Amino acid sequence: MQIIDGKKVAAEIKAEIALEVDCIKSSGGKIPHLAAILVGHDPPSETYVAGKVRACEEIGFKSTLVRFDNDISEETLINAVHNLNKDADIDGFIVQLPLPGHISEQNVIESIDPAKDVDGFHPVNIGRMVLGMPSFISATPAGIIELIRRYEIPTAGKACLVIGRSNIVGRPLSNLLSLKGYPGNATVTLAHSKTSNIPELALKSDIIIAALGSPGFITGEMVKEGAVIIDVGITRVKSDLTRSGYKLTGDVKFDEVAPKCSYITPVPGGVGPMTIVSLLRNTLLASKQRISG
Repeated sequence: MQIIDGKKVAAEIKAEIALEVDCIKSSGGKIPHLAAILVGHDPPSETYVAGKVRACEEIGFKSTLVRFDNDISEETLINAVHNLNKDADIDGFIVQLPLPGHISEQNVIESIDPAKDVDGFHPVNIGRMVLGMPSFISATPAGIIELIRRYEIPTAGKACLVIGRSNIVGRPLSNLLSLKGYPGNATVTLAHSKTSNIPELALKSDIIIAALGSPGFITGEMVKEGAVIIDVGITRVKSDLTRSGYKLTGDVKFDEVAPKCSYITPVPGGVGPMTIVSLLRNTLLASKQRISG
C-alpha cells in the first residue's frame, strides 16, 4: 500500500510554478495576476481565499481580493465581474462560492469571461472539457488527475467508480477519466444518492473516487484487494482525541480500507492540497494564453 501524498506533490508543483515565474520576471514579462471576489464572511470561504492569496505570494503571483457584504445585489456583483473581465492586468479570477441565497450562482458564473474562468465552472469550459478540448478544468478534478499522473497509476481499461455527481467534482472527474489518453480510458460508473447498489459496484471497482461528503461511507468490506482509493470527502467531526474537540475525516474508513489498497489518499493531506495549486496552474495558463493570443 502506498500513500498518495498530496502535500508533497502540491509543494513540487508550486516550486515548478515559482521557477517559471522567476523566468518571466527575469525576461521582463508580465507577472500572472489572480483575483478573487468574496461575498460575505463565511468562515470556510474566508479560509480558502486567504490560502489562495498566501499561495500567490509564495510563488510570485500578483493577487487581488475584492470583498462585498452579504446584502450586495446580483446586478452589482455581476458588474464587478464585468470589471474584472475588462481589466487587462487580471489574467484569471474566481467568484468564491457559495453566494448568498438571493443571488443566482449560475448567472454570476455565466457572466465570467471563459478566458479568465480559472475555476473552470463556465459552461464553455465545461463543454470543452467534455469534448476533450483544451480548457480550464476545475481545481479539485484537475488536482486528482495530476495525482494519478504523478504516481503513474494505471487507468486504461480499469473499472472506476465515482461516488458523487456534483458539477464541481463528480461529473467532471467521470468525464476526464473516460476520455482518450492518460489519465483516462477508464470504464467509469457515476454513482449518487439514488444508486441502490453502491457496495456491489465498489467491490468490483479497480479505482474508487469518493466525493459525497459522508464520513466513513467506504468500509473495508466494500473494497477489493489492490484497489486505488481517492478520498475527496472532508468533514469536521467531533473527537475526544484532539485539543480542538474536532477532527477532519474523509468519506473512507482509512484504517479499514488502507491495508487492502495499492494506493490511497489520506484526509487531510491528500486531495485537499492539490486544489489551490491547480488553481495556480490554471492562472499561469491563462496568463500565457492572453500573452500569446
